Amino acid sequence: MQSADPDAFEVPRGREEEWRFTPLRRLRGLHSDAPLDAAKVRVAVDADPAVAVESPQHGDARVGAAYVPADRVSARAFAAYETATLITVPDGVETSRPTWVSVRGEDPSGGAAGHTVVSVGANAKATVVIDYAGSATYADNVELIVGDGGSLAVVSLQGWNDDSVHLSHHHAQLGRDARLAHTAVTLGGGVVRLAPSVRYAGPGGDAELRGLYFADAGQHLEHRLFVDHATPNCRSRVSYKGALRGQGSHAVWIGDVVIRPEATGTDTYESNRNLVLSDGTRVDSVPNLEILTGEVAKAGHASTSGRLEDQHLFYLMARGIPFEEARRLVIRGFFGELIQQIEVPELRDRVLGAVEAELAAAPAGDLAGASA
Repeated sequence: MQSADPDAFEVPRGREEEWRFTPLRRLRGLHSDAPLDAAKVRVAVDADPAVAVESPQHGDARVGAAYVPADRVSARAFAAYETATLITVPDGVETSRPTWVSVRGEDPSGGAAGHTVVSVGANAKATVVIDYAGSATYADNVELIVGDGGSLAVVSLQGWNDDSVHLSHHHAQLGRDARLAHTAVTLGGGVVRLAPSVRYAGPGGDAELRGLYFADAGQHLEHRLFVDHATPNCRSRVSYKGALRGQGSHAVWIGDVVIRPEATGTDTYESNRNLVLSDGTRVDSVPNLEILTGEVAKAGHASTSGRLEDQHLFYLMARGIPFEEARRLVIRGFFGELIQQIEVPELRDRVLGAVEAELAAAPAGDLAGASA
C-alpha cells in the first residue's frame, strides 16, 4: 500500500507480517493515535558552505516529492510534522566537508514528528550525518533524493538514551547512474525501528546499505530494509552486522529485495550476521529475495547468527592474550570492515569507541560457543 493518509493503514495489532516482531506495547502509541505534537525534539544543521538549508512549513511542495510511506507510523509522522529540514546540494557541486544534522530529544513523555529532505543535484556529491541523541518518543521520515550522476553518503547514528522510542523511515530515490551509500549505526534507545528503502528512478543506480548494531539487555533494535529494483542495470548491496548481549535483548533484521520484470541486468546481494554474546537474547533475521525476471546479473542473500568461534579465541589465547582481551579483539574484527567503510573518519573513531564501551561493560560469563 502507498498512501500518505494514516487512515489508509489499519492500526497494527501485532499479527501483521510487518509488525509481528515489534513490541507494540512499548511504542507509546506511535502506531495508533497518540498525539505527535510535542515540541520536545530539536533539530540543528551545520552545513558545508555550498549547501542550502531551509525550514519549509508543512505543505511545501518540495517536501514529500519522493516520499513513499512505509507504514502507519510513517504516514502519521508525515501528516503531523510542522516544519521540515530541507538540505539542498546544487547541481555539479562537490561539498568539502560533511553536513551534520543534530536531532536532540529533550523529554520522552510526549510523541513528536519530524521530516528531513536531502536533495543532491545532478552530478553533485555530498556526505550527510544524521545524529540522533537524548530522550524522545519520536517518529520521523528522511527523504533522500539523488539526481542523475549524483553521489550521496548518509550516516545515521542512533545514540539515544535508554528511555527513547524511535521509529524512522529513510526513503531514497536514485536517478540515472546515481550512487547512495547509507550506513545505519544503532547503539542506543529502548526501542528503535529503522526502515531504509531504495527506489531507482533511472538505470545505472548503485545503492550500498550498511548497518551496525549492538543490543543490550532489554533493548529492541529493528531494521527493515526494502530495495525495489524496477529499472534495468541497477546494483544494490546490503550488509548488516549486529551483536547482542544481556537478558531480553532483541535484534530484528528484515531484508526485502524485489526484482521486477523490467529490471533486467540487476546485480544484488544482501547479508546479515549476528553475534550472540550471552544467554537470554533473541535474533530474528529474515532475508527475502523476489525475482520476477530471468535476466539478472547476480542475485543472492545470506543470514547467520551464532556465538564466537572457538578457534579464533584459541589462536589468540595460545599466543598469550587473555580470554577477555581475545574476545574483545575478535568482536572488534567482526565489526571492523563495516566501521572502516564509514565515509567520515572522525565517526569511525567514535563508533569504534562506542563498541569498545559496550564490550567493556560486558559482565563476566559472556559466552563463546559455536560459529557465527
